[in-house]
Amino acid sequence: MLIAEKFLSGLVKVHGKYPVSTDGDTWYPMACRFLNLKHHIHSPYEKSLIERTMQYIKDRTESFDDYFPCRKENCKLEHVQNWFNLFALISECFSC
Repeated sequence: MLIAEKFLSGLVKVHGKYPVSTDGDTWYPMACRFLNLKHHIHSPYEKSLIERTMQYIKDRTESFDDYFPCRKENCKLEHVQNWFNLFALISECFSC
C-alpha cells in the first residue's frame, strides 16, 4: 500500500485532487482512503474499452516509429510529442 500511496500522492501534487479509478486492485482503495480521495472501480466492460484504446494507441505509435525512425543524436523526442498531439487532435475530430 505504501507504494500506491506514494504514487497517488505524487499525482495529487502535480495534478490536484481528482477521483481515482482502478480495476479493483486491493492497494488503491486503502491508499485513497488514507489520502481522502474518491475511488471508483471500473466494470469489466469499461476495462476492456480502456485496454483496447491503449492497445490502439500503442499500435499507432509503433507504426509511426517504424516509418519515421529518429536518427538524430541526443533526440529530445519533440517530433514524437508533436505527432502524438496531432494524432489526439485528429482522433478527437473524427469521434464527433
